[in-house]
Amino acid sequence: MKYVVDQDVCIGCGLCESTCPTVFSLNADGKAVAEDREVEAAEESSAAEAKENCPVGAISEA
Repeated sequence: MKYVVDQDVCIGCGLCESTCPTVFSLNADGKAVAEDREVEAAEESSAAEAKENCPVGAISEA
């Protein structure tokens, strides 16, 4: 599974990056981005947690 971040919705709080830094990071504009790859089994739990805890619901599954 892959994740995507809606740049128009993201507020750049960094919660996803702190929850799952191997999948999510902040770009130069301070908005979250997801790695363009399939999430590995070891990352699934923390990536799903990041999606669920996003305060504005900017993360979705691709």
